Amino acid sequence: MRAVVESSLAVRRLGRAEYEPTWRAMQAFTARRDAGTRDELWLVEHPPVFTQGLAGRPEHLLCETGIPVVKIDRGGQITYHGPGQVVVYLLVDLARRGIKVRELVFRIEQAVIDFLAAHGIHGERLAGAPGIYVDGAKIAALGLRVKGGCCYHGVALNVDMELAPFSAINPCGYPGLKVTQLRDLGVKLDWAAAGEQLLMHLTREIEN
Repeated sequence: MRAVVESSLAVRRLGRAEYEPTWRAMQAFTARRDAGTRDELWLVEHPPVFTQGLAGRPEHLLCETGIPVVKIDRGGQITYHGPGQVVVYLLVDLARRGIKVRELVFRIEQAVIDFLAAHGIHGERLAGAPGIYVDGAKIAALGLRVKGGCCYHGVALNVDMELAPFSAINPCGYPGLKVTQLRDLGVKLDWAAAGEQLLMHLTREIEN
């Protein structure tokens, strides 16, 4: 992985990478970091995979699709990752930056809202349902894990992807929850461009 230093954050652009090795790498990074370790953002695209959080209930997987299900250590229920979705993982020392978990969630959501606003789209929060929504349909999901004052996992933004796998789950544990993506909202951005723009907004929010 190639790290490019941008401000106080190092950005790693991983391209397309399998989910589980990436998750294990996040765990390892967090376990070995110390007070001097630079915070990092990892930009990645995953092959098709369902991820099920710590509180995830198996009944939220509605049918067998052949897509692997990986049980992981973030909060939340089940979601889908696949090609055409921008994923940014935030490996941040929250204690050092003086940021509480709830505040970080708010800042991540604000970065997505600002990203969408730059393209003329009104994104909004829904009480009790982390993520960002457009006209009631979810366009970005987020989930975090905090250990020793440091976080990992992050945010996934639907850009230009096959949405059908979402119909095989109750997204984030909500039956019938609709999902949407930039392409269907008339925004013609490729994965790389969308990823760079989201990185910019996330960097701004983390360093505020």
